[in-house]
Amino acid sequence: MKWKPLRNCKNAILKKKNAIPLLCLFLTVVLNLLSRISTGFADRYTSLIFPLWMSVLGRVSSLCPFSVGEWLLVTACILVLLFVLGLFLLPFRAKYEKADRFIKVYYPAFFRIACVVSLVMTLGCFIQYQATPLEYSLPGYGREYSLEDLAKLRDTVVLHCEELSLKVPRDAEGEVVYEGDMREAARSAVRELSGSWPRLSGYQPLPKPLFFSGFVSQQYMQGYYFPFSMEANYNTVMKIMNRPFTMCHELSHTHGYILEDEANFLAFLACTQSEDPVFAYSGWLGVLNYVNNDFYYAVSREEYDRHPAISRRVYEDNLFLTDADWKKVEENALLETETVRKAADTYVDTTLKANGIGSGKLSYSHVVALLLEYGVE
Repeated sequence: MKWKPLRNCKNAILKKKNAIPLLCLFLTVVLNLLSRISTGFADRYTSLIFPLWMSVLGRVSSLCPFSVGEWLLVTACILVLLFVLGLFLLPFRAKYEKADRFIKVYYPAFFRIACVVSLVMTLGCFIQYQATPLEYSLPGYGREYSLEDLAKLRDTVVLHCEELSLKVPRDAEGEVVYEGDMREAARSAVRELSGSWPRLSGYQPLPKPLFFSGFVSQQYMQGYYFPFSMEANYNTVMKIMNRPFTMCHELSHTHGYILEDEANFLAFLACTQSEDPVFAYSGWLGVLNYVNNDFYYAVSREEYDRHPAISRRVYEDNLFLTDADWKKVEENALLETETVRKAADTYVDTTLKANGIGSGKLSYSHVVALLLEYGVE
């Protein structure tokens, strides 16, 4: 028989090991409930507490030249695979001591990590979904907009794209080039908006390139915001004109604007209000597809053709990837692009809906309503 005090000591140590994870789990549940129940709580957290959390964690992750969040995500995938492996080992616990030891050690560790991660995700992402939407502060909020208003917005966007396509610097092959530090320019562009949007003030993390940009391209994603590292990340394979808008979009997320349409809207403002023609052009291109698609599906083909056409030059600048880059991505891919795309769409759509965004992935296109309410000219 084991000595009782020793057994009690062991139980106490085990309880201490679980104390912090259980506290994290408790706080996760409470904070999510509070933010769902009270928009005011979500607003105060997003305005007062989140900037402090972001400043500390963002500064720490900025010490690394690579994307910390990307490699944490890789680690998470490995941990999940080990979790699945443990399920297969369950029937062999009695027969193999190593299998039993692995399960006894790994599953409690996995639980503790999951509890901490859930709290970090709540602090860096989930609460902000419940904050007061940005559109409530726009001058045209609550108005009803007509098809004529949409047509005017569409033509405005197209004409700005056409005009700026002639002003941006290009190489001998006609591709847009950028001279200077685009990442620093993105930080400055977002910072300039802080006069009108105070939450954009404070520390601005430097956008980081994604190491697995080829895989991200298969997801048809231009960038990622990682709440567990407070980093703004961008796809390095996509065409250059996508980058300024994407950097500003992801930087908006780091300031608590977690909704995709809001991040698109703020990225548009940051870019189009910049004196840099490449940034301005990227801003108009960033909303072109959303506005043009809404208009195209709202009118007849004859009506659509009566409006300013999108030139081949603008169309080419607005591509996600070139044919040559797509070929490289496909050659190096471990999985088929269609499989990766569907899985990514399902994940993003499910995550957004779980956080109260009923339209899921379609919420990206809600930026059209924000542009109408803002009164873009």
